[in-house]
Amino acid sequence: MNAPAATRTPERQILKDVFGFDAFRPGQAQAVATLLSGRNLLTVMPTGSGKSLCFQVPALVRGGLTIVVSPLVALMQDQVSALRLAGVAADSINSAQSRDDNVAAWRRAAAGETRLLYLAPERLMTERMLAALQRLDVRLIAVDEAHCISQWGPAFRPEYEGLARLRDIFPDVPIAALTATADEATRADIAARLFGGDVETLVLGFDRPNIRLTVSPKKEWKRQLLDTVGRHAGASGIVYCLSRRKTEETAEFLAGEGFRALPYHAGMSKEAREANQNRFMTERGIVMVATIAFGMGIDKSDVRYVVHADLPGSLEAYYQEIGRAGRDGEAAEAHMLFGLADIRMRRSFIEEEAAGEERRRREHRRLDHLLAFCEAPGCRRQILLSYFGETSAPCGNCDTCLDPSELTDGTAEAKLVLAAIRQSGERYGAAHVIDILRGSETEKIAASGHNDLAVFGAGAARRKPEWQALIRQLTAAGFLAVDIGGYGGLTIAEKGQALIRGEGTFLYRAEHVTRRSEAAAPMSDEAAGLLAALKELRLRLARERQVPAYVIFSDRTLADMAAKQPRTEDEFAVVNGVGAAKLRDFAGIFLATIRAHESGASAA
Repeated sequence: MNAPAATRTPERQILKDVFGFDAFRPGQAQAVATLLSGRNLLTVMPTGSGKSLCFQVPALVRGGLTIVVSPLVALMQDQVSALRLAGVAADSINSAQSRDDNVAAWRRAAAGETRLLYLAPERLMTERMLAALQRLDVRLIAVDEAHCISQWGPAFRPEYEGLARLRDIFPDVPIAALTATADEATRADIAARLFGGDVETLVLGFDRPNIRLTVSPKKEWKRQLLDTVGRHAGASGIVYCLSRRKTEETAEFLAGEGFRALPYHAGMSKEAREANQNRFMTERGIVMVATIAFGMGIDKSDVRYVVHADLPGSLEAYYQEIGRAGRDGEAAEAHMLFGLADIRMRRSFIEEEAAGEERRRREHRRLDHLLAFCEAPGCRRQILLSYFGETSAPCGNCDTCLDPSELTDGTAEAKLVLAAIRQSGERYGAAHVIDILRGSETEKIAASGHNDLAVFGAGAARRKPEWQALIRQLTAAGFLAVDIGGYGGLTIAEKGQALIRGEGTFLYRAEHVTRRSEAAAPMSDEAAGLLAALKELRLRLARERQVPAYVIFSDRTLADMAAKQPRTEDEFAVVNGVGAAKLRDFAGIFLATIRAHESGASAA
């Protein structure tokens, strides 16, 4: 039951009146309460869980000016557009705007007219901007995509480092740092750099149980891609590719097979990208073939599948990208294809990165964790959640749970690996351990005297890739641990010690076998027709206002509208995601479309 308006707290009143929601989602109320009490906040929430409201609601309750640090111009512009449509005075100062527009935005902020001002970190941290902001009534600072702060994060941005000065420049202003992807090491680094340790950390569960996880070795990748897209014919999906060229070629291939596929990558013109994105957001059954340039800030609820046609960069990147599927809570699928060429490409990207040796080591270890996930002999979701510090039972909704591969007894091979690690002092990475097993006379082997070990050459009958796969599966199964904080050396976990003592066995997947997931149930023709009409109206309104379609209303709001089919403004006001400003601006035109559709259906 909804609380009467008279008994609502200020934050719940704003949640309803401005944003159109009756209740906070899990974690949002706690985050809002922390910031309203004046304390700093570091929050890690799954993609699609509503992180923005965690600082937008406190910004409106606290009054004054809130500074929002955002890494992408497109993302900040979309958030500003969405806030303005909700009746909130929001602005951004960015490189995509003219000087006159930026000056006008600053004057509104200086006059106290602006509630939220979005800035890129490099613009915020200039001495001139900081001095000017210190003269204003700044009451809250929010740092979006906060993993960019950490040098251990998967998307480190050097210009974010300067944000560490904010706590000294604005000592009485609470700071919120928000991200969807941060492992324990990254969270600790953010807490130390941005907050000096003085922060409350809120980490929500990472699990998205409605997404079925599948990983397949890349064989005939076009056929494998068609299998997945074909299972979801008529539904929206995303296919991620590693390069712009492959993105274009894959979109052409799918279009040639009869699918409505569109490309999206940073090499396209802004107009072409926006046109394709609007079609994806508005029309059913569009397959967006994209590089990682696509996705940040996208709020489309009915994406039924995400395919990685190439290996992603890390488990963090994989988690963030699959999180764009199934935001409506309905069944969705994430299917990753990976091959040796992908691994070589990813290794070369890391080596070519303009970064220090320690960062390269960490990125190689991140990739090792991803490969262990790919080679997993057991539940994939357990491994994914374990990476982010959570434990779970087998999920029953991944390929290894639903259609377990035939497992091979690899206890003898495992004992050879464990012997090589123990005899060499539990200090070396997988490459050196494999050289010991295969009897390779490298300079490092000779210098360390490891050619004299009893296990030297004992595994010469197996090729290097086989040993690599076995070591990844030993790591994934908990027999081995990787020294993440050090140099990536392999150590023997308690489970491995037990195997050495003769307790237990090691079973591994000799090959990957996947199960075809069932396609999502199709929407009824009548409901689909109304939803399509609402999306067409949304796109027209978006074009008139020159904003992305989803900032008018989210897919979730349109779906709720189609289900409830409101006929009056009072009924329209209870649609999920309709606040006071959108009720005023859009009720009449959307209600007219609903009535017209109903009349047409009756006449038919």
